Amino acid sequence: MKKGLLALTAASLAVLAACGNGNDKDPGAQASGSGDGSGKTVELKFMTWGNQQHLDMYNTLLAKFNETHPNIHVSLESVPFADYQQKVSVLAAGRELPDLAWISERMVPQFLSNDILADISDIKSDSAFGIDDFIPSTLDLFTKGDSLYGLPFSTPPSVIFYNADLFAKAGLPTPNELAAKGEWTWDKFQETAKALTSGTGGSKTYGATFFRDWKTWVMLPSYSWSHGSDIFNADMSSFTWNDQSGVETLEMVRKMMFDDGSHPKAGEQVSFDAGKLAMYFDGYSYVSKAREIKDFKWSIAPFPSGPKGSVPMMGQAGYVVFKQTKHPEEAKELLKFLASQEGVQATSTFFVPPRQSVLNSDAFLNQPNNPPAEDIKQAVIAEMPKAKVQPGHVQWTKIDNEVLFGLDMLFGQADSPSNILNQMKEKIDPLLAK
Repeated sequence: MKKGLLALTAASLAVLAACGNGNDKDPGAQASGSGDGSGKTVELKFMTWGNQQHLDMYNTLLAKFNETHPNIHVSLESVPFADYQQKVSVLAAGRELPDLAWISERMVPQFLSNDILADISDIKSDSAFGIDDFIPSTLDLFTKGDSLYGLPFSTPPSVIFYNADLFAKAGLPTPNELAAKGEWTWDKFQETAKALTSGTGGSKTYGATFFRDWKTWVMLPSYSWSHGSDIFNADMSSFTWNDQSGVETLEMVRKMMFDDGSHPKAGEQVSFDAGKLAMYFDGYSYVSKAREIKDFKWSIAPFPSGPKGSVPMMGQAGYVVFKQTKHPEEAKELLKFLASQEGVQATSTFFVPPRQSVLNSDAFLNQPNNPPAEDIKQAVIAEMPKAKVQPGHVQWTKIDNEVLFGLDMLFGQADSPSNILNQMKEKIDPLLAK
């Protein structure tokens, strides 16, 4: 990942400060100043796993922040998501954590357990911030008892990105059309993926892929959830994905990879934006890259349904301040700005906003090169109440590794889905007990 760095000269800061921000009516607007009134320059570090488009957006947003906080300089750093949780753990051990950072749902239990997150509960009593504008459920992940340890900026149900031109060429109804009629099922999805697969070798077009990369498997449990099952029991003390729905999930992947060839094999680098995938499962934030597609028409659709309907994975991400920060007040001022209505509106370019005032606004729905607004409403807004947040656990990194090891066995056809899942259970249950 590239690193973005905001560095404003004293002269440019003076110009920005003279401009004013004009946000007196913005829920979440804050008073100007550095936070300590000393006039001394404060350096804050802000870490994300964002891509370059995200960093460019934040550079613009942080320049706005400097209009009212000219003494706070913010440097941005991006760490690949696959390495992010481990990176934070290493930095925490060395007392080198940034001041502010992104955090995902899978990381929250570990970081709370490690006691590295700052309590930001006093923000709730700041009437100018407008905590009541947040969809209440979006705060649950960051709440422990009466304390608040973070603020969300993204609450997207996962969606299917699809190549509309390939559907039209094949004369097939789109997933949106099928979903509107209640016909977008997992069986229909597999049938459609097979029908949209064509070519061989480097010219092959695949029907679908579940994997953003070969380390990201969190789209798969949606099959089980839509069949009334889960990967863990209710109190997360036992791995339950070795049941019938779990076996069917892995069997679906195996069949698509090796029987009908509608899914890429592990290690193949096949990208949606290159036009080589008819359907691609990912979080809504992939829209930042999809907007750059010029060679074909695309849109988004809900996940397929099972007997319990569609149950997409809900990815949540938020901002946190680390306890180790030497500038807690300034870091909190930055957090409040980023999570303000102005901040959430800016980040809604890429992320599904947690503020009600932004979620249904033109600013979110009608971004340039967006999918049609009706498709966003169908695939995102209507699916949010159905979505299930990815489980988290203090041992998640080790649990994740065991699932990936099992999937490697599936990809290598080393054993049956049933045996693979039973072996996962043997390895994961002891981790859940810790």
